[in-house]
Amino acid sequence: MRAVVTGGCGFIGSHVVDRLLSAGHEVTVVDSAPAGSAAARTNPAATYVQADVLDARGLTAALDGAETVFHLAAAANVDQVAADPVRTTRLNVEGTVCVLEAARRSGCARVVLASTVWVYGAAHSEPGASDVELTEDVPFDLRRTGHLYVAGKLASELAVHSYHDLYGQHYTILRYGIPYGPRMRDELVIARFVRAALAGDPITIAGDGGQTRNWVYVEDLAEAHVRALSPAAQDQTIALEGDTAVSIREVADTVGELLGPLTIEHVPARAADYSGRPISNAKAKRLLEWSPSTRFADGVSRYIDWYRSTQA
Repeated sequence: MRAVVTGGCGFIGSHVVDRLLSAGHEVTVVDSAPAGSAAARTNPAATYVQADVLDARGLTAALDGAETVFHLAAAANVDQVAADPVRTTRLNVEGTVCVLEAARRSGCARVVLASTVWVYGAAHSEPGASDVELTEDVPFDLRRTGHLYVAGKLASELAVHSYHDLYGQHYTILRYGIPYGPRMRDELVIARFVRAALAGDPITIAGDGGQTRNWVYVEDLAEAHVRALSPAAQDQTIALEGDTAVSIREVADTVGELLGPLTIEHVPARAADYSGRPISNAKAKRLLEWSPSTRFADGVSRYIDWYRSTQA
Protein backbone atom coordinates (compact mmCIF):
# COMPACT_ATOMS: atom_id res chain seq x y z
CA MET A 1 0.00 0.00 0.00
CA ARG A 2 1.16 3.55 -0.73
CA ALA A 3 0.70 5.82 2.27
CA VAL A 4 1.39 9.53 2.75
CA VAL A 5 2.33 10.93 6.17
CA THR A 6 1.97 14.68 6.65
CA GLY A 7 4.25 15.89 9.41
CA GLY A 8 6.33 12.77 8.82
CA CYS A 9 9.50 14.48 10.06
CA GLY A 10 8.01 15.19 13.47
CA PHE A 11 8.17 13.32 16.75
CA ILE A 12 5.27 10.92 16.23
CA GLY A 13 5.21 11.18 12.43
CA SER A 14 8.80 9.95 12.02
CA HIS A 15 8.03 6.86 14.11
CA VAL A 16 4.86 6.23 12.08
CA VAL A 17 6.94 6.41 8.89
CA ASP A 18 9.47 3.93 10.29
CA ARG A 19 6.76 1.49 11.36
CA LEU A 20 4.86 1.69 8.05
CA LEU A 21 8.06 1.03 6.12
CA SER A 22 8.98 -1.93 8.33
CA ALA A 23 5.48 -3.34 7.66
CA GLY A 24 6.24 -3.29 3.93
CA HIS A 25 4.31 -0.18 2.84
CA GLU A 26 5.49 2.44 0.37
CA VAL A 27 5.66 5.79 2.19
CA THR A 28 5.78 9.43 1.10
CA VAL A 29 6.60 12.03 3.75
CA VAL A 30 5.07 15.49 3.35
CA ASP A 31 6.63 18.06 5.65
CA SER A 32 7.51 21.75 5.62
CA ALA A 33 11.01 21.10 6.98
CA PRO A 34 13.68 21.79 4.32
CA ALA A 35 15.22 18.63 2.89
CA GLY A 36 18.58 17.90 4.47
CA SER A 37 17.96 20.06 7.52
CA ALA A 38 18.25 18.77 11.08
CA ALA A 39 14.46 19.08 11.38
CA ALA A 40 13.87 16.81 8.36
CA ARG A 41 14.24 13.46 10.11
CA THR A 42 13.36 11.19 7.24
CA ASN A 43 13.88 7.48 6.83
CA PRO A 44 15.95 7.11 3.61
CA ALA A 45 13.53 4.42 2.43
CA ALA A 46 10.71 7.00 2.25
CA THR A 47 10.05 9.51 -0.51
CA TYR A 48 10.28 13.09 0.77
CA VAL A 49 8.15 16.00 -0.46
CA GLN A 50 8.65 19.45 1.05
CA ALA A 51 5.22 21.11 1.15
CA ASP A 52 3.01 23.11 3.47
CA VAL A 53 -0.33 21.59 4.51
CA LEU A 54 -1.95 24.89 3.51
CA ASP A 55 -0.75 24.35 -0.07
CA ALA A 56 -3.73 22.47 -1.50
CA ARG A 57 -2.17 22.09 -4.96
CA GLY A 58 1.08 20.66 -3.60
CA LEU A 59 -0.83 18.30 -1.33
CA THR A 60 -3.00 17.03 -4.17
CA ALA A 61 0.09 16.22 -6.22
CA ALA A 62 1.76 14.49 -3.25
CA LEU A 63 -1.32 12.34 -2.62
CA ASP A 64 -1.64 11.21 -6.24
CA GLY A 65 -1.76 7.40 -6.22
CA ALA A 66 -1.91 7.12 -2.42
CA GLU A 67 -4.48 4.89 -0.76
CA THR A 68 -4.20 6.38 2.74
CA VAL A 69 -2.96 9.69 4.13
CA PHE A 70 -1.99 9.94 7.78
CA HIS A 71 -2.47 13.59 8.72
CA LEU A 72 -0.14 14.41 11.61
CA ALA A 73 1.10 17.86 10.57
CA ALA A 74 -0.08 20.37 13.18
CA ALA A 75 0.98 22.84 15.84
CA ALA A 76 1.22 20.47 18.82
CA ASN A 77 2.75 22.82 21.39
CA VAL A 78 -0.22 24.14 23.37
CA ASP A 79 1.77 27.17 24.53
CA GLN A 80 2.55 28.01 20.90
CA VAL A 81 -1.16 27.75 20.05
CA ALA A 82 -2.04 30.17 22.85
CA ALA A 83 0.73 32.60 21.85
CA ASP A 84 -0.15 32.67 18.13
CA PRO A 85 -3.81 31.65 17.88
CA VAL A 86 -4.50 32.86 14.33
CA ARG A 87 -1.58 31.15 12.62
CA THR A 88 -1.80 27.92 14.59
CA THR A 89 -5.57 27.65 14.15
CA ARG A 90 -5.08 28.06 10.41
CA LEU A 91 -2.47 25.32 10.47
CA ASN A 92 -4.50 22.92 12.61
CA VAL A 93 -7.99 23.45 11.20
CA GLU A 94 -7.58 24.85 7.70
CA GLY A 95 -4.63 22.49 7.22
CA THR A 96 -6.89 19.54 7.98
CA VAL A 97 -9.46 20.73 5.46
CA CYS A 98 -6.70 21.16 2.85
CA VAL A 99 -5.64 17.54 3.42
CA LEU A 100 -9.24 16.35 3.19
CA GLU A 101 -9.75 18.25 -0.04
CA ALA A 102 -6.47 16.97 -1.52
CA ALA A 103 -7.53 13.43 -0.61
CA ARG A 104 -10.90 13.95 -2.29
CA ARG A 105 -9.39 15.39 -5.47
CA SER A 106 -6.67 12.74 -5.73
CA GLY A 107 -8.99 9.82 -4.99
CA CYS A 108 -7.19 8.83 -1.79
CA ALA A 109 -9.38 6.21 -0.12
CA ARG A 110 -8.93 7.17 3.52
CA VAL A 111 -7.73 10.06 5.72
CA VAL A 112 -6.37 9.12 9.14
CA LEU A 113 -6.52 12.15 11.45
CA ALA A 114 -4.23 12.54 14.45
CA SER A 115 -6.40 13.87 17.28
CA THR A 116 -5.86 13.79 21.04
CA VAL A 117 -7.37 12.72 24.33
CA TRP A 118 -7.23 16.41 25.29
CA VAL A 119 -10.64 16.69 23.61
CA TYR A 120 -12.14 14.69 26.49
CA GLY A 121 -11.61 17.73 28.69
CA ALA A 122 -14.72 19.08 26.95
CA ALA A 123 -16.69 15.87 27.39
CA HIS A 124 -20.13 16.17 28.93
CA SER A 125 -20.56 14.09 32.05
CA GLU A 126 -23.22 13.91 34.70
CA PRO A 127 -22.49 15.42 38.14
CA GLY A 128 -20.54 12.97 40.28
CA ALA A 129 -19.46 10.89 37.28
CA SER A 130 -15.89 12.18 37.03
CA ASP A 131 -14.44 8.71 37.66
CA VAL A 132 -16.46 6.99 34.92
CA GLU A 133 -14.39 5.93 31.91
CA LEU A 134 -15.24 7.96 28.83
CA THR A 135 -15.68 6.30 25.44
CA GLU A 136 -15.44 7.61 21.89
CA ASP A 137 -19.22 8.16 21.86
CA VAL A 138 -19.34 10.61 24.76
CA PRO A 139 -21.01 13.94 23.83
CA PHE A 140 -19.08 17.19 24.12
CA ASP A 141 -20.00 20.47 25.80
CA LEU A 142 -18.43 23.19 23.67
CA ARG A 143 -18.52 25.58 26.64
CA ARG A 144 -15.88 23.39 28.27
CA THR A 145 -13.42 23.39 25.38
CA GLY A 146 -11.08 25.56 27.45
CA HIS A 147 -8.04 25.74 25.15
CA LEU A 148 -7.72 26.71 21.49
CA TYR A 149 -5.68 23.56 20.96
CA VAL A 150 -8.69 21.48 22.01
CA ALA A 151 -11.04 23.64 19.93
CA GLY A 152 -8.83 23.09 16.88
CA LYS A 153 -8.76 19.33 17.30
CA LEU A 154 -12.54 19.17 17.74
CA ALA A 155 -12.99 21.39 14.68
CA SER A 156 -10.72 19.08 12.69
CA GLU A 157 -12.74 16.05 13.76
CA LEU A 158 -15.94 17.85 12.70
CA ALA A 159 -14.41 18.61 9.29
CA VAL A 160 -13.55 14.91 8.86
CA HIS A 161 -17.15 13.92 9.59
CA SER A 162 -18.47 16.59 7.21
CA TYR A 163 -16.25 15.36 4.36
CA HIS A 164 -17.57 11.86 4.95
CA ASP A 165 -21.18 13.05 4.91
CA LEU A 166 -20.81 15.39 1.93
CA TYR A 167 -18.34 13.53 -0.28
CA GLY A 168 -18.12 9.98 1.06
CA GLN A 169 -14.49 10.50 2.10
CA HIS A 170 -13.55 7.61 4.38
CA TYR A 171 -11.62 8.33 7.57
CA THR A 172 -10.18 7.09 10.82
CA ILE A 173 -9.73 9.43 13.80
CA LEU A 174 -7.04 8.41 16.27
CA ARG A 175 -7.18 10.20 19.62
CA TYR A 176 -3.67 9.88 21.00
CA GLY A 177 -2.92 9.36 24.64
CA ILE A 178 -0.06 11.58 25.84
CA PRO A 179 2.98 10.43 23.82
CA TYR A 180 6.59 10.18 24.96
CA GLY A 181 9.81 8.61 23.80
CA PRO A 182 12.83 9.20 21.53
CA ARG A 183 12.67 12.31 19.29
CA MET A 184 10.05 14.03 21.45
CA ARG A 185 10.13 17.81 21.54
CA ASP A 186 12.41 19.44 24.09
CA GLU A 187 9.56 21.36 25.74
CA LEU A 188 7.60 18.23 26.69
CA VAL A 189 7.59 17.53 30.41
CA ILE A 190 9.54 14.26 30.43
CA ALA A 191 12.22 15.74 28.16
CA ARG A 192 12.48 18.82 30.39
CA PHE A 193 12.76 16.71 33.53
CA VAL A 194 15.48 14.52 32.01
CA ARG A 195 17.54 17.48 30.79
CA ALA A 196 17.28 19.19 34.16
CA ALA A 197 18.25 16.02 36.03
CA LEU A 198 21.28 15.40 33.81
CA ALA A 199 22.39 19.02 34.25
CA GLY A 200 21.88 18.89 38.03
CA ASP A 201 19.23 21.62 37.84
CA PRO A 202 15.98 21.71 39.83
CA ILE A 203 12.87 20.22 38.21
CA THR A 204 9.89 22.58 38.06
CA ILE A 205 6.35 21.26 38.36
CA ALA A 206 3.35 23.39 37.38
CA GLY A 207 0.76 23.19 40.14
CA ASP A 208 0.87 20.45 42.76
CA GLY A 209 1.90 17.69 40.33
CA GLY A 210 -1.25 15.70 40.95
CA GLN A 211 -2.54 16.06 37.38
CA THR A 212 -2.34 12.71 35.61
CA ARG A 213 -1.57 11.50 32.11
CA ASN A 214 -1.99 8.03 30.63
CA TRP A 215 1.33 8.11 28.81
CA VAL A 216 1.77 6.07 25.62
CA TYR A 217 5.22 5.16 24.35
CA VAL A 218 5.65 6.53 20.82
CA GLU A 219 6.54 3.20 19.20
CA ASP A 220 3.35 1.70 20.61
CA LEU A 221 1.43 4.60 19.02
CA ALA A 222 3.19 4.00 15.70
CA GLU A 223 2.14 0.34 15.77
CA ALA A 224 -1.50 1.42 16.15
CA HIS A 225 -1.26 3.33 12.86
CA VAL A 226 -0.31 0.20 10.95
CA ARG A 227 -3.20 -1.66 12.56
CA ALA A 228 -5.54 1.24 11.73
CA LEU A 229 -5.16 0.39 8.04
CA SER A 230 -7.49 -2.56 8.61
CA PRO A 231 -11.06 -2.36 7.26
CA ALA A 232 -12.35 -2.55 10.85
CA ALA A 233 -10.95 0.93 11.56
CA GLN A 234 -12.62 2.62 8.58
CA ASP A 235 -14.99 5.46 9.53
CA GLN A 236 -14.21 4.97 13.23
CA THR A 237 -12.94 7.18 16.03
CA ILE A 238 -10.51 5.30 18.28
CA ALA A 239 -8.85 6.38 21.53
CA LEU A 240 -5.24 5.21 21.83
CA GLU A 241 -5.07 5.74 25.56
CA GLY A 242 -2.52 4.33 27.94
CA ASP A 243 -3.51 1.72 30.49
CA THR A 244 -2.16 3.40 33.63
CA ALA A 245 -2.52 6.96 34.91
CA VAL A 246 0.79 8.51 35.99
CA SER A 247 0.89 11.85 37.81
CA ILE A 248 3.41 14.56 36.97
CA ARG A 249 4.94 14.04 40.41
CA GLU A 250 5.31 10.33 39.63
CA VAL A 251 7.06 11.27 36.38
CA ALA A 252 9.58 13.27 38.42
CA ASP A 253 10.00 10.35 40.82
CA THR A 254 10.65 7.98 37.90
CA VAL A 255 13.31 10.28 36.45
CA GLY A 256 14.85 10.54 39.92
CA GLU A 257 14.98 6.75 40.27
CA LEU A 258 16.75 6.46 36.92
CA LEU A 259 19.14 9.42 37.21
CA GLY A 260 19.55 10.09 40.92
CA PRO A 261 18.06 12.43 43.57
CA LEU A 262 16.27 15.53 42.30
CA THR A 263 15.40 18.97 43.61
CA ILE A 264 11.77 19.84 42.83
CA GLU A 265 10.33 23.35 42.66
CA HIS A 266 6.65 24.17 42.16
CA VAL A 267 5.40 26.99 39.91
CA PRO A 268 1.82 28.20 39.25
CA ALA A 269 -0.39 25.80 37.28
CA ARG A 270 -0.64 26.34 33.52
CA ALA A 271 -3.90 27.90 32.34
CA ALA A 272 -6.40 25.41 30.80
CA ASP A 273 -4.02 22.51 31.35
CA TYR A 274 -5.36 19.03 30.67
CA SER A 275 -6.08 17.58 34.10
CA GLY A 276 -6.73 14.03 32.91
CA ARG A 277 -9.99 12.08 32.61
CA PRO A 278 -10.51 8.29 32.74
CA ILE A 279 -10.68 7.23 29.08
CA SER A 280 -11.41 3.75 27.76
CA ASN A 281 -9.14 2.15 25.16
CA ALA A 282 -11.42 -0.90 24.87
CA LYS A 283 -12.37 0.00 21.30
CA ALA A 284 -8.70 -0.01 20.22
CA LYS A 285 -8.28 -3.41 21.84
CA ARG A 286 -11.41 -4.72 20.12
CA LEU A 287 -10.99 -3.28 16.61
CA LEU A 288 -7.21 -3.09 16.30
CA GLU A 289 -6.14 -5.74 18.80
CA TRP A 290 -3.92 -2.97 20.16
CA SER A 291 -2.91 -1.88 23.61
CA PRO A 292 0.29 -0.17 24.76
CA SER A 293 2.93 -2.74 25.71
CA THR A 294 5.78 -0.56 27.04
CA ARG A 295 5.98 0.05 30.80
CA PHE A 296 6.32 3.74 31.64
CA ALA A 297 9.67 3.41 33.43
CA ASP A 298 11.06 1.33 30.55
CA GLY A 299 9.97 3.96 28.03
CA VAL A 300 11.58 6.76 30.05
CA SER A 301 14.78 4.71 30.29
CA ARG A 302 14.80 4.23 26.50
CA TYR A 303 14.32 7.97 26.04
CA ILE A 304 17.23 8.70 28.36
CA ASP A 305 19.47 6.31 26.40
CA TRP A 306 18.41 7.96 23.12
CA TYR A 307 18.93 11.48 24.48
CA ARG A 308 22.39 10.64 25.75
CA SER A 309 23.28 9.21 22.35
CA THR A 310 22.41 12.53 20.72
CA GLN A 311 24.73 14.41 23.08
CA ALA A 312 27.77 12.24 22.40
